[in-house]
Amino acid sequence: MSQKSGPSQTAEQHVREVRRRRRKQYSSEEKVRIVLSRLRGKHSIAELCRRE
Repeated sequence: MSQKSGPSQTAEQHVREVRRRRRKQYSSEEKVRIVLSRLRGKHSIAELCRRE
């Protein structure tokens, strides 16, 4: 991943880059668990998003 720094990078670009690096990476098992939880009707989509 190339990283720009210094005056050529705007504040907005910097914020996007930081957010991109901080995003959670879900394993396949985690994704299946989340989808199954919704299909079973245990939680609404909004509740799942907040929890995860």
